[in-house]
Amino acid sequence: MDPAEEIREAKRQKDDFNMLRYVCDSQYGIPRRCFCGSSIIDEVRANDTIDTLPGRRFFTCKNYEADGFHYRQPWVVGVQEELEKLTKRMADTEEVVKGLSIFKRRIDNLEVDTLQKVCFD
Repeated sequence: MDPAEEIREAKRQKDDFNMLRYVCDSQYGIPRRCFCGSSIIDEVRANDTIDTLPGRRFFTCKNYEADGFHYRQPWVVGVQEELEKLTKRMADTEEVVKGLSIFKRRIDNLEVDTLQKVCFD
């Protein structure tokens, strides 16, 4: 093989590996759109065996191919990650609200101190 051709092939492979990594890193929570730009559908795959569960659910790219460049995430994993994100956001919001109440008390104390200085001076 020509050395220039080998270099082009190595760069193409590196780009493919980087793209696969980006797709894997972006699959957290419930996906809104696929990495390729297509919409996500809620897919229910029928069970092959007789079971009490209705089937496996996935968040799947509309143009899904098993090449690693499209999303196909188990429904349970997506929902669990989304709940973890929402729980963290809720905890952060509670911290902000607690901080606001402390600032409100400080402002009230400053207003009282200012009124006392004005009245007694």
